Amino acid sequence: MPSTVESVDREHFFRLYGSEVSYFTAKVRPAFRIKRVPHVEVLATPRVYREIIRARTGLQFIPVVVTPEDDTWQDTSDILDRLEERFAEPALVPPAPVQRVAAFLWELYADEFLILPAMHYRWDFPDSIAKARADFAATNGDPVAAGKFADRMSGVLPGIGVLPETVPAIEAHLAELLADLERHFAVHPYLLGGRPSLADCALMGPFYAHLYLDAAPSRLLRERAPLTCHWIERMNHPDPDENGAWPDGDALPDTMRPILARIGADASAYVLDTVRAYETWADTRPADVTEPPRAIGFHQSSLRGVSFGRYTSSYTLWMLQRVIDPYRTLSSADRARVDQAFAGTGCDAFFRYEPRHRVEKRGYKLAFA
Repeated sequence: MPSTVESVDREHFFRLYGSEVSYFTAKVRPAFRIKRVPHVEVLATPRVYREIIRARTGLQFIPVVVTPEDDTWQDTSDILDRLEERFAEPALVPPAPVQRVAAFLWELYADEFLILPAMHYRWDFPDSIAKARADFAATNGDPVAAGKFADRMSGVLPGIGVLPETVPAIEAHLAELLADLERHFAVHPYLLGGRPSLADCALMGPFYAHLYLDAAPSRLLRERAPLTCHWIERMNHPDPDENGAWPDGDALPDTMRPILARIGADASAYVLDTVRAYETWADTRPADVTEPPRAIGFHQSSLRGVSFGRYTSSYTLWMLQRVIDPYRTLSSADRARVDQAFAGTGCDAFFRYEPRHRVEKRGYKLAFA
């Protein structure tokens, strides 16, 4: 029979299974704290993977959330959506159309593009590699198994487009982004203004778990971006008495525009090339294939004039839908406001894209809609 403490815990507390150095655990952790959700964070040890994560989802991915009702949530976008439904205040998704679309755009950018600098700075620098391997061993408790996991993670760099020929563009993108963020955070405490949003949570994935904690980029951030570092600390330790607001009139901060232009210039092709390649495959898929593989061969893309091959992810369409859907469901007047707000940034390429296929979640897997 469970103890009284265990009974109370199961009745009232969410359980967040993850890791401090996990990209996507870092994305959802602030939402639990900002919304003051009663929860405990549990380290994803081998036992947790075996008895909870794989047993409940059939997958190897963290984070996983188990609710007080013993329901299982997997996938950070789903987790954040469900937290927003269940704990409406403080809201992380703005209600006004321009700011709402911007929040989902930031999520797409952080999840799908910023994986490039995050993985480069973790696995291409000797001191970062050594620290990551030590961090994995501390998390796992089995240095040999942790080393094998580190080998698998470092081995994905060519597949996502982190190559010697793309590294200068990746490093330049991050350096320019840091400079833009410093100018922004000198005026605004959060990405969309005076309060944290889905955009901030998404950016915490690459910025906290990798760039702030890994050896080489942690020096870079602390030397070049102290205000961004302060934003990271505030996101992880939110002030319950802070009551900021998003800008009036559904405006975006002026300091956001250079960043949006950078997203449009660098990330739009990277994302949309992947989606186009996936849809080309889906056009001729066998009729009995109802669940797309997570990776479907390779395709060509480019970054700042450098061409490279990368694997084709089915998941990228799922993330793009999260931007397109809020835009397409707007009234014509509200769509016009969004178009005006993003005009000239290149981000309108996301809104203009018209997918031929659609994916949805069935259980914990993607499936053709």
